[in-house]
Amino acid sequence: MGGGGGGGAHDPFDIFQSFFGGGNPFGGGGSSRGRRQRRGEDVIHPLKVSLEDIYNGTSKKLSLSRNVLCSKCKGKGSKSGASLKCTGCQGSGMKVVQEKKVLEVVVEKGMQNSQKITFPGEADEAPDTVTGDIVFVLQQKEHPKFKRKGDDLFVEHTLSLTEALCGFQIILTHLDGRQLLVKSQPGEVVKPDQFKAINDEGMPMYQRPFMRGKLYIHFTVDFPDSLTPDQCKALETVLPPRTSAELTDMELDECEETTLHDVNIEEEMRRKQQQAQEAYDEDDDMHGGGQRVQCAQQ
Repeated sequence: MGGGGGGGAHDPFDIFQSFFGGGNPFGGGGSSRGRRQRRGEDVIHPLKVSLEDIYNGTSKKLSLSRNVLCSKCKGKGSKSGASLKCTGCQGSGMKVVQEKKVLEVVVEKGMQNSQKITFPGEADEAPDTVTGDIVFVLQQKEHPKFKRKGDDLFVEHTLSLTEALCGFQIILTHLDGRQLLVKSQPGEVVKPDQFKAINDEGMPMYQRPFMRGKLYIHFTVDFPDSLTPDQCKALETVLPPRTSAELTDMELDECEETTLHDVNIEEEMRRKQQQAQEAYDEDDDMHGGGQRVQCAQQ
């Protein structure tokens, strides 16, 4: 039979290509134009480090296992151009191997708590998927002596009353093992709750390790619980005179004597707050909340 119109012959696969986006409907591996690969999930691992690790810098070798694509078919389920299933993965396109891959995590000097160290493309593999990253998140362990705030370090030290008044010298072991000699100036008096600083003995700055913050020392003074009358007289001979004048007997007779007692102020405030909350809840239960609603409407 003669050929009809002038449109010419058409490849029957053109029709399928218009429906299937250029791909071969019979699995021949046609065009993949316009297909966007999804990105695999990142794998997050917490990494506990000490303050010494962050101060000095360190590296930790960690062994991990992950899912990887079949090495024979590269995750396609069959070799290129073949219709038979891949014998390596039985056509699943995925083989889970428990091989240990060792990653060396470098913790640089001055890194921050919660800072991330990323290994691109080292997460689980999957067919037609851009492999995600392995991410280590630093978790700094609490240090028994030093506290970190940014690039600065803080340490607490208690002085005896004699040291606070007459001078002191102490040896402070730093995070790198160095022994720092810390001493007061001649004639200097250290007050309770006073801070002093040592320049360039704080944390090294991240990626600028030769620059360091400050080391702050917070001093507390340990006072004696009591003194004998003789000790009081001896102290009065060397300490500044009392600021309050001696009261006369007549002045004392006009006063009402009181008694001081020790108190834990934090516990006192917590107890008072609890009592106030209980009284508020009791009042709310008695009035059914109506009084508060009325106040809100005014």
